[in-house]
Amino acid sequence: MTFESVAAAFAAATDGPDGVDESAPPQYGVGPFSIREVALGGIWLVAFVVSFFPIYSIGNSASVWVAGIDWVLTIGAPTVAVFLLGLRRLSPQGIRRVGSLGIDQFASVAFTVSTIVWLGILWASFVSLAGQRLFYATWVVWVEFIFMLAGVLLTVFAPLFPTIGEDFRHRTEVPAHRFASPARPIVARPQVERVAPVASAASPYAATETTVLATDVAEAPVEGEAVVEAPAASQAFWALAPVERDVVDESGVPIFTVGPTAWALVIEDRGDSFVVRHEDGRIGYLTDVSGVTRG
Repeated sequence: MTFESVAAAFAAATDGPDGVDESAPPQYGVGPFSIREVALGGIWLVAFVVSFFPIYSIGNSASVWVAGIDWVLTIGAPTVAVFLLGLRRLSPQGIRRVGSLGIDQFASVAFTVSTIVWLGILWASFVSLAGQRLFYATWVVWVEFIFMLAGVLLTVFAPLFPTIGEDFRHRTEVPAHRFASPARPIVARPQVERVAPVASAASPYAATETTVLATDVAEAPVEGEAVVEAPAASQAFWALAPVERDVVDESGVPIFTVGPTAWALVIEDRGDSFVVRHEDGRIGYLTDVSGVTRG
């Protein structure tokens, strides 16, 4: 863990104060909090107090706080959400995100999950009532379910209401968190086709042909005649540029770059330049091949 990694994590969690739209109408509330936040805080306070009462009518009659880890999703997550909503108003430079979720998004998830868990307890009680004639959930479960459902209305469906929906209108648009941005498209890695050598068929004249070929190769060039070397067979290979370099088209316009972070597929070596194929199929020319590592 380095200082840069800690700073990056803090920057991801804190975005600073939101901008203010000067053309937006004023929003009134209770002190620094909006009407929606005050209502959500009141719902949480009642649910938090009620959570200390027994949730089952049989057995040890314990509250949700001592019934395993059910308290984490039933009341713990909404508690954290309300705390972060209050911290956002009282400390603009405080935590502004939970992972890639904004504070309001996290509150929507927290109250929704809590509602589903309380509904699951009620559902299990109805199943027990149908099978064993025993409904073991107490009034606490009903109250918690109703109040958590009200929390869902104030978080998930709040923009649909006329009064509390003002809390979401005229907000300054900001770029999405990098973890919440659309995923990059995935392309198939190009396959390099390797040509297998063709074995020559055996024939009675194989020795004679070999001898003639050897004689042709051994022949010395005529004095004064220019020797023309056969061009080497072109074979694709991977290359790694030491620095970022532009790959251009036939007119010299850069179309993409190659660099030291990823290998590039070279489909032809022209000596002073490479013909490079991009992952998406584009083909260009790398004119600066100095220091390139072949793979």
